[in-house]
Amino acid sequence: MKIGVSTYSLARAINAGEMDVLGAIQWIADNGGQHVEIVPIGYTLDDNPALVDAIVNKAAEVGIDISNYAIGANFVNGDEAHFANELERVKKQVDIANRLGVKRMRHDVAGRPVAETGTAQFEADFATIVRACAEIADYASQYGIVTSIENHGFFVQATERVHRIIEAVNRPNFRHTVDIGNFLCVDENPVSAVKKSMPYASMVHFKDFYVRPSYRNPGDGWFTSTAGNYLRGAVVGQGDIDMYEVVRIVKASGYDSYVSIEFEGREECKWGTKTAMDNAIRIWNEV
Repeated sequence: MKIGVSTYSLARAINAGEMDVLGAIQWIADNGGQHVEIVPIGYTLDDNPALVDAIVNKAAEVGIDISNYAIGANFVNGDEAHFANELERVKKQVDIANRLGVKRMRHDVAGRPVAETGTAQFEADFATIVRACAEIADYASQYGIVTSIENHGFFVQATERVHRIIEAVNRPNFRHTVDIGNFLCVDENPVSAVKKSMPYASMVHFKDFYVRPSYRNPGDGWFTSTAGNYLRGAVVGQGDIDMYEVVRIVKASGYDSYVSIEFEGREECKWGTKTAMDNAIRIWNEV
């Protein structure tokens, strides 16, 4: 297992001007991270090859890997022209991933308002989703890149939906970025969902949440799952996910690659990310 950090975890510091992405890479290395996952929030790599090269050089300088490149995409909210334009845009992102030197890339594929995320709409969009994922995976194969979708965004978040897509795409280089916390957004038990998901995993995100039932409104600072339960980001190991059992399952699966910390709690992001990384390492070593 190689523990590292998604730059998403440090987005507040980046947006506040406390650091840029190169400073984030330095911070990750200084605080014990073994890799950085590049998520362009607070910065952009589009038409910016100089920054891409600077990221590669900075990671090499501080001695950490660039593990994954993660971007947004949505193929279902438009006509065929929208699909074609989005496909071309994401292929250019694959080119960026190759320039970064990564062999893993996560892309979104579909998003709809929560009210439109039911089974009927998913079935109506399924063929478009599969087509997009297959075409991107095929394009990425020339670079030896494994593409993936993550369980997030409410629409393509439940375990069965993610796995149905992977099985229908049926490409050896198309997998699952398993976010252990995001299953709660669709009211799945993370322990069970992670157990089902690890055979499909190309990347793992460690994240934690505080969880309160729908009939106990905790006030400001929370968001709701599809069933109305209340969620708030937490430091890994401090929230309500059974982190020891989840880590045990990940470890027992034989997965021995990159694990990224994703911190989205309300605490200061550098403290939250460092504490989450320390907790993840400690729990991994204890189970």
